[in-house]
Amino acid sequence: MSCQNGINGIHAESYNPELVINSPYTTTSGDTLTSEYAYRKNKVEVEGTKIKVSPQVFNYQFQTKLTPARTGLLLVGLGGNNGSTVVGSTIANREQMSWRTRNGVQTANYLGSITQSTVVHLGFDGQEQVSVPFNSIIPMVDPNNLIIDGWDINKANLYEAMLRAKVFEPELIDKLRPHVEHIIPRPSIYYPDFIASNQGDRVDNVIAKASKAEHLQHIRRDIREFKEKNNLDCVIVLWTANTERYTEIRKGLNTTADEILKSIDANEEEVSPSNIFAIASILEGAHYINGSPQNTLVPGIIELADKHQVFVGGDDFKSGQTKLKSSLVEFLVSSGLKPESIVSYNHLGNNDGKNLSEQRQFRSKEISKSSVVDDMVQSNKILYPQAKNPDHVVVIKYVPYVGDSKRAMDEYICSIFMGGQQTLVIHNTCEDSLLAAPLILDLALITELCSRIKYKTSATSDFEHFSSVLSLLSLLLKAPVVPQGTPVCNAFMKQFSTITKLITACAGIASDSDMQIEFFTKQGKPSVQ
Repeated sequence: MSCQNGINGIHAESYNPELVINSPYTTTSGDTLTSEYAYRKNKVEVEGTKIKVSPQVFNYQFQTKLTPARTGLLLVGLGGNNGSTVVGSTIANREQMSWRTRNGVQTANYLGSITQSTVVHLGFDGQEQVSVPFNSIIPMVDPNNLIIDGWDINKANLYEAMLRAKVFEPELIDKLRPHVEHIIPRPSIYYPDFIASNQGDRVDNVIAKASKAEHLQHIRRDIREFKEKNNLDCVIVLWTANTERYTEIRKGLNTTADEILKSIDANEEEVSPSNIFAIASILEGAHYINGSPQNTLVPGIIELADKHQVFVGGDDFKSGQTKLKSSLVEFLVSSGLKPESIVSYNHLGNNDGKNLSEQRQFRSKEISKSSVVDDMVQSNKILYPQAKNPDHVVVIKYVPYVGDSKRAMDEYICSIFMGGQQTLVIHNTCEDSLLAAPLILDLALITELCSRIKYKTSATSDFEHFSSVLSLLSLLLKAPVVPQGTPVCNAFMKQFSTITKLITACAGIASDSDMQIEFFTKQGKPSVQ
């Protein structure tokens, strides 16, 4: 297989190698690549203080359609800081825009995007380590080619939205103006009980008051119209609107697919706007991703997605402070140091911060942030024999003056050797939407890629799609939703390794070259079997 699909838009001399894969484990038929992969893992049985380990090998076949689908992205919250930044960034990259700043001329890029700006290590060529762009291993959708539209409770066009957001430099906004001034978000759903009362003054673009069943049909029509108008093969709906309060989960309301559909027909108060968008997406065959911390993906919605073989993913973008935390705590615990206290203080001045200034919406965010270290500390029973997690406190305050430039201050206190202590204090200034926007693009691109991959094992009679709960997206999300019975992993590098090993397995490339055993054994380079 040969594919050429390098990093887009970083600079004129972008690293864009042609990757030619000579693999005995792959066959190509037309547009479909089939690969064989021996998945080695350990069967572990715990009996009291005895742990029995049995190495096992499972043979997988992966089938990947090589041509990316014509893909559309519908954003709930199109006119917000994140939505307008995503649209503006794809246009700026497509048009190869540059603009002046006080630090010099800046050129459009996709820095911060896993798919566009990271590399995957393949091996050693005898002189140097060789890595290739993430998006060169299996062909992926070019973000410049995404068709983007969406909904918002405010009717400002995207030029006005960019001026309001104050994320981009003024000269860039001026250059984007002719491309975005005509883009007006579709009317959205507004149920005041689910978002902060301070959002009421923004609300001037809502679907006429109607039943929740009628709202569901309206959103479904929007999705169908978008797909047909743009001749799309794949549609992804992504929530980047206000954080909602948590929804009750109870029998009779939303624990099964039938319950949640009947609750909509009954106009149940506890059905949220994000529930409506998720269900509309699923019923229209569009994948749905929840980028905010509320619990949109209730059991009934997950069951509905499984019935319709549609991907769902969530919750909450892992963009700044939490991404650092998921890396740093992994490092500390892997170093044998014991985090005892983690205190995270944030203040920000964008509309997200304003919405989170009310307690019920803040509680959704607090939950998504607070569980991010749990699996890492619970994995080490030497440091945490009683499974007691560190004291973990999260504070968020709304400070309008700082706008989209979020300030995050963290204090980590660790127990170290012989009764000592180590304290790490980190000040992190995050340009919130400039960190979230590339994640939104990655979520869409990885979801589309996964829609082209099927797998087969000795236990399956035919090739099947991945589970409807797309846990591979956990790399980009604070509070990963995973299939029932699946362990949650928040550790950033483990998550990154999972997805890179999958795409190399689909391409027929060995994914264990990081071990580099030939460099520390006397025999040197082993013979090829």
